[in-house]
Amino acid sequence: MSITLIYPTPDVGWAGQRLDDVLRRSLTGREFRVARRAEELSGLAGQRLLLALPLGDTGVNLEYMRMLAWLRKEPELLQGCTAGLVVDGAGELFTKSAAAEAALALNMAGCALVGRPLVEGTGSLVNFAVQAKNLGTGLMGAYHHAVQELAGRVEEETFPKRERPQVLVLHASSHHTSNTIDLWSSVREKLEGRCTIREIGLRNGTLFDCSGCPYTMCLHFGERGGCFYGGVMRDEVYPAVRAADALVLLCPNYNDALSANLTAFINRLTALFRQTRFYDKAVFAIVVSGYSGGDVVARQVVSAMNMNKSFYLPQKFALIETANNPGEALSLPGIRSRLDTFGQNILNTLCL
Repeated sequence: MSITLIYPTPDVGWAGQRLDDVLRRSLTGREFRVARRAEELSGLAGQRLLLALPLGDTGVNLEYMRMLAWLRKEPELLQGCTAGLVVDGAGELFTKSAAAEAALALNMAGCALVGRPLVEGTGSLVNFAVQAKNLGTGLMGAYHHAVQELAGRVEEETFPKRERPQVLVLHASSHHTSNTIDLWSSVREKLEGRCTIREIGLRNGTLFDCSGCPYTMCLHFGERGGCFYGGVMRDEVYPAVRAADALVLLCPNYNDALSANLTAFINRLTALFRQTRFYDKAVFAIVVSGYSGGDVVARQVVSAMNMNKSFYLPQKFALIETANNPGEALSLPGIRSRLDTFGQNILNTLCL
């Protein structure tokens, strides 16, 4: 198997010098081809991709902007692809936000992302301080190692399918008024009989947010499958996450952000993440906005669950809709077709 390196030409030559060196060292011995311009994205369906994005000091790459537009115009452009990302900047800002934007665009164009798909090089590389210490090398050495490891996973990993996968659904909504719940209920009908489904409601009063325990304390309780603050996360959610092959997050758009309880769930997941990675678990989402901004919430799921917590991101992982009044979502034009497509995508991802 080989990799296609999507490497948009930087606006100024110096902006790509460090990334040139990192890629040269990290991809030595691997077979790969390079796409530098937006027009070269055509014909990549089914391939393994590594997007390497040099941002310079402004957080902008004009050729990448052309690629982004191309991805958004062609929803099947990268059908069947699997990708990772390397984002390199001259300062301490913009690398992660650019990566989240790129990841969602790739995904909506039909591309899956491996768990923890991002290697970011900030200007100082201080984000590699812990890895460098653990590896016994310098910051640049840790950067090279991270890209080399990511390239290997992008090229070789495949998501495992199951005879009868277990799907965990997490929400914090009222069944009586939630458009998000209405959409999930229709999707659930398509999954029943092929998947074992468990729903857990994280309503007010049942879930306390992470209180920021010291790293060693969090690691101590995580190694025992728990958390210092206990409660529904330790007793119900952690065991369900460990058993699940996929999570479906039901995400109404609250003030252009994930709901407080879903955010608390993600924060508290850190203790379990200390113990294990989630590369073999997929994450899906149903996002409903009252007026606009569904893509903002979807990017937050990508950042938190795929980039940070290492869940596999299947192609077209999110159903993103706009509906305000209770019951409105199920009357949207074309919604039945989109629900069928989303449900079938879950089955195609998980089931043998």
